[in-house]
Amino acid sequence: MLNSMFIGIDMGTSGCRAIAVDDRGREMARRSVPLPPPDRRGDRVEQDPGLWWKALCEATRAIMGELPDPPRALAIDGTSGTLVVADARGEPLGPALMYNDARARAQAERISGIAPRESGAHGATSSLAKLLWWLEHREAGSLCHALHQADWLAARLTGRWGLSDENNALKMGYDPVSRSWPDWLAALGLPDDVLPEVKVPGDTFGRLTREAAALSGLPAGLAVFAGTTDSVAGFLATGAAEPGEAVTSLGSTLVLKIVSPTPVFAPEYGVYSHRLGDRWLAGGASNSGGAVLLQYFSPAELASLTPALDPDHPTGLDFYPLPASGERFPVCDPRLPPRMAPRPDDDARFLQGLLEGIGAIEAAGYRRLMELGAPAPADIRTVGGGAGNPAWRRIRERLLPAPLRDAVHSEAACGAAILARRGFMATRTG
Repeated sequence: MLNSMFIGIDMGTSGCRAIAVDDRGREMARRSVPLPPPDRRGDRVEQDPGLWWKALCEATRAIMGELPDPPRALAIDGTSGTLVVADARGEPLGPALMYNDARARAQAERISGIAPRESGAHGATSSLAKLLWWLEHREAGSLCHALHQADWLAARLTGRWGLSDENNALKMGYDPVSRSWPDWLAALGLPDDVLPEVKVPGDTFGRLTREAAALSGLPAGLAVFAGTTDSVAGFLATGAAEPGEAVTSLGSTLVLKIVSPTPVFAPEYGVYSHRLGDRWLAGGASNSGGAVLLQYFSPAELASLTPALDPDHPTGLDFYPLPASGERFPVCDPRLPPRMAPRPDDDARFLQGLLEGIGAIEAAGYRRLMELGAPAPADIRTVGGGAGNPAWRRIRERLLPAPLRDAVHSEAACGAAILARRGFMATRTG
């Protein structure tokens, strides 16, 4: 008897991960493909979407050779706020503006003058601010679709352009409470029909085309379900679902989310809420995280230095690790400078100071969420590349306001696969 396989694709900053789970949610296969770093020039952070597509196809071709049975469905998650502007055929009209591209400060001011406080479109890194910047600096003649990373990749697989999901669409101005594009967007003068049709994560997106099947190695006709953001996928992977259950994503950036019975919005602190059925994921994303560590240490160096750390004895270094100036949460300040000096001569002590600084930002983030009305965390699960570092875990245990709990899965790609499984099962029972 065949065991149903479900594939999740996580398109992150540093690479593409493909993971397959079976109908019980057990991981059956995985494959990762690295990506070159985005092109950073000051506030501008860009990447060629073609690199994502190439990495996705390489990962899926590899994972298909490892599956014991054929896949039944697929879903994709991507970085939140990353914008791809495309023509009617889905061809990008330039590089993608990445999640942490902060050039659109003037456009963010324009949005702040008309958008309600609770909108997820506030801030220079929102996809709506990026779209306004693009419209003011590029020729819009062939513009047809404003899409996010996961949207664009799912459309490459299915040929269905102009679709998004309500988690990715949040930073484009979509209202998750009313589940509609709000009327205030009309004041921005956006081109007709540029905003995507929005689906609930796990709803049917389309089926794999023959052309995409030939390139990706996936079977033609494979069901593709609407995806989500990387942090929501990471949350789904952990098994957290009840109010007060929290998840920290220790990836290239630091993302916190907690299940809340009501939404929490505070753009002045970078706090927003994603809808998850009849509950909400309140949280925020700091620019701190693993990307800072990789500016100073290779993965091999991080692994070799970890045993030399002494997590029960703080260094006393008061670091605020950032890859460049600018922070989103728990403070929202596009000009906040990094604080990582003076650097100790001892590399292990310097690394521990960086990890303590990131842990302090995480603790401050959960305090901020509680101040704004989110539940106090009952426990905290961890996903992302930093989840397996034992010294970092011990540092966090000292600093955080709730006990750490092991996640069912720790990879966002598992969350996307679980979303695909849920969507497939819903179509079978609906």
